[in-house]
Amino acid sequence: MSEAERGTKSTHDRPILVTGAAGAVGSIGRNLTGMLLAKGHKVRALVRREDERADALRQLGAEVVQGDLTDLASMHRAIEGCARVYFGMSVSANYLEATVNMAAVARHHGVEAFVNMSQMTVTQMSITETTDSPQHKLHWLAEQALDWSGVPVVTLRPTVFLEGFFLLFAAASVREHDELRLPMGLGRTSPISAVDVARAAAAILDDPAPHIGRIYNLTGAESADLNHCARVFSEALGRTIGYRDVPLAAWSDKLKGLGLPAHLVNHLSVMTALNKQGRYDRMTDDLFKLTGAQPTSMLDFVKLHAAAFTRPETTA
Repeated sequence: MSEAERGTKSTHDRPILVTGAAGAVGSIGRNLTGMLLAKGHKVRALVRREDERADALRQLGAEVVQGDLTDLASMHRAIEGCARVYFGMSVSANYLEATVNMAAVARHHGVEAFVNMSQMTVTQMSITETTDSPQHKLHWLAEQALDWSGVPVVTLRPTVFLEGFFLLFAAASVREHDELRLPMGLGRTSPISAVDVARAAAAILDDPAPHIGRIYNLTGAESADLNHCARVFSEALGRTIGYRDVPLAAWSDKLKGLGLPAHLVNHLSVMTALNKQGRYDRMTDDLFKLTGAQPTSMLDFVKLHAAAFTRPETTA
């Protein structure tokens, strides 16, 4: 066996750490875990708690480690021995602390690749340009800290997720009222499936060397306003779906009433304002360059999740 072959085998024998493996951020971590295992990699899945989701990851073949991204000791347990790391975290006031914690420990243990899940808004931010969302500022600062850290970073900046945009915030209104009720105005956006983002991350983690230091902006199959999305929903579901641009204040109050943290509600409210300004009206072919596949279309996405948008009594 050549030296190069021995190096490749050694890297493959070391696990890839996937954070948020049981989380709900578009299910990127869970999908990524399955994809990396299918490629023959060992995966160490980081979870916040031991529950049925952790058991499901074990059944997939992952090594499961419980830990907190802001806890130094548990991050040493998670990262030690890993060759590569995927870092993704839900919207949180602790986001920057978690990023720096991960980067410091990853550098200490000499990881060869650190794939960072950021967001596309950062592309339009700078030391003098920010938004009113504290989360956007945390993402921008986190990217600066990763650059300073010396860790070999690859950054993914997706636009909004189809899963969050529609399954979390619009499914109930479509199911119960045949309407997309969102405060998005007539702004256009290009939401992407979390599964596609996981595919991009898997492609990078499978062979990270060509991507180190790169930033990839990931968009969906088309950029469109919510009236167009409503027509796609109508076609996919076989019934007429409309779009209602609801007042932002009432929508935000409803989210708060559901118990969502103020930090998250603030972030989502700012995103709706940016959407109206056209800040998410962007298209790239970065996903195709990374995976060789086109993004999941909204039509296919809605068909795949039709049950979530359909009243139980009318489900076939």
